Amino acid sequence: MGERIKFVSNYSDLSTDRGFQFEFSCDRCGTGYRTPFKASVTGTVSGVLDAAGSLFGGIFGSAADIGERVRSASWQQARDKAFAEAIEEIKPEFIQCPRCLSWVCRSRCWNDKKGLCKECAPDLGVEMSAAQAARSVEEIWSHAAMADEDRQLGKENWRGTIRATCPKCEAPLAENAKFCPECGEQLNKVLHCTECGKKLKPGTKFCPECGTKVE
Repeated sequence: MGERIKFVSNYSDLSTDRGFQFEFSCDRCGTGYRTPFKASVTGTVSGVLDAAGSLFGGIFGSAADIGERVRSASWQQARDKAFAEAIEEIKPEFIQCPRCLSWVCRSRCWNDKKGLCKECAPDLGVEMSAAQAARSVEEIWSHAAMADEDRQLGKENWRGTIRATCPKCEAPLAENAKFCPECGEQLNKVLHCTECGKKLKPGTKFCPECGTKVE
């Protein structure tokens, strides 16, 4: 039984008939490393046979077919060897986190002090800076001045009922207006009892203070 090749999931195979090349990337930040292109002898031989077959009208067609069959086995063996060499070549650039098992680059995503990737053990200084920035943004939003057209929605107007649509034409209202911009209907009408002057809520049929019928 041949020697097993230990492989990782964070790679792309860029190999062709002409040679072998691989890309390895960090599972966390995506930083990638590409190994140098290594020419394939079997691929080159097969290419020569294919060219000869086309130049001489298929005289070497059988030879080209043989080259293809040889390449399918020899090329795969060469590819496996190149892959194993690429893994050994690129291994110093990556390390596997023992907690989440991700393969991360040592240069950006590995926390040497904790022995874990920065996803599992973030840099506290970076996190504190990010938290401070986020809090600053929250403070800006909470203390931002209202635009003039939105001042009518301030706290001093929260006690009153703010309508979303006109009670007459049902047009949507973009602001806390006094009159409907569509039909001119007066919004949030203030009603008073004609007998005692008490302020009445919309829809009231009898004054709750003196019992007078509301016309």
